[in-house]
Amino acid sequence: MTETLEYNPTAPRPVEETAPLVDRNTTNPMFNDQKMKLGLFGINCSYGLIMSHAPSTYEVTWKHTVSIAQKADRLGFEALVPVARWKGFGGTTNFNGNCFETYTWAAGLAQATEQIGIFATSHLPTIHPIVAAKAATTIDHISGGRFGLNLVMGWVTPEMEMFGGAQRQHDERYAFGQEWIDYVNRLWTEPGSFSFHGKYFDGDNVESYPKPHSAPRPAMINAGNSKSGMDFSARNVDFNFASLDTLENIAAYTSTLVDKAKAEYQRTISPMTYGLVVCRDTEKEAKADFQRVIDEGDWGAAGNVIKMAGSGASQSFDHAVKQFQERFIAGWGGYPIVGTPEQCAEEFVKLNNAGMNGMIMGMVDYNEEIDYFGESLLPLLKDAGLRH
Repeated sequence: MTETLEYNPTAPRPVEETAPLVDRNTTNPMFNDQKMKLGLFGINCSYGLIMSHAPSTYEVTWKHTVSIAQKADRLGFEALVPVARWKGFGGTTNFNGNCFETYTWAAGLAQATEQIGIFATSHLPTIHPIVAAKAATTIDHISGGRFGLNLVMGWVTPEMEMFGGAQRQHDERYAFGQEWIDYVNRLWTEPGSFSFHGKYFDGDNVESYPKPHSAPRPAMINAGNSKSGMDFSARNVDFNFASLDTLENIAAYTSTLVDKAKAEYQRTISPMTYGLVVCRDTEKEAKADFQRVIDEGDWGAAGNVIKMAGSGASQSFDHAVKQFQERFIAGWGGYPIVGTPEQCAEEFVKLNNAGMNGMIMGMVDYNEEIDYFGESLLPLLKDAGLRH
């Protein structure tokens, strides 16, 4: 006769399920004391951050990805942040259309690296909180506490339509995102089982074990720069990535964001930025290579991005859509740094003085240029007091 075992959700958990967590400040380099944190952005997607046919050895293969990641790891970079992409942007490159999925990408790189922080970029409408929480926990354990989540609300309508649902309006996407992260935070931290009943999610006798390796939870990023995006970041995440045009606007933005987090949510948040770095021996070479990216740009793909971003889909890009279209070609709308190592170091200092505590970078040729970055620019950042 088979014994029937009753499930008791309030029963004590086995010891191995409730093992002590480790302070993430000791495991994730994103919480170190470097004045200017460094990372790479977009090394999981075709063409990286450039919508261009400019020559490059960069390719979306696992061998190439691991090579780039391990070089960044050896240089002491803090972060590898992927782009979550389900559909390319057309044009002659089908920009970012060839793209590794980011949770599994992060798991692989967590095993292949030793010190660098590894992020998954997650479009929240495409993955249930229970699945996301479990995947994130798994990668956090693989990495020994170096994992983090980059939270994206899902602004590209053709991608969201691939999943069979209607695109939500801008502010409702953040309301959905708030419920999503509230659910995930409970899964990461709440002992035993619980019920969750919200506008978008329902679950009874929900639990998730093991808990993450990191305490109180893995690191989190958001790149929302609209009013709703800033509020979401100030309330929830550790790092906000901003796409801004001038140092004056950057200084105003960073102070507003930091003050908002402190005053309204009694939290600290670290502003960071992203952009294309083109560093060469001479200013002439650097400007020529940057201009080549633009001259050989895929304006069809850029036009598709600009059309979607300018339609109100992503208010974070409104300023860039109107005035800085070339920045989408050369750096996905980010802040460009172009020049000699000395000139680039000076730009990093200016960004830091404006309140930016780090930068995740695109490069025309990641695998080749990161070596030059380490040899020529990194020592100057140390001399400037941005790194040690």
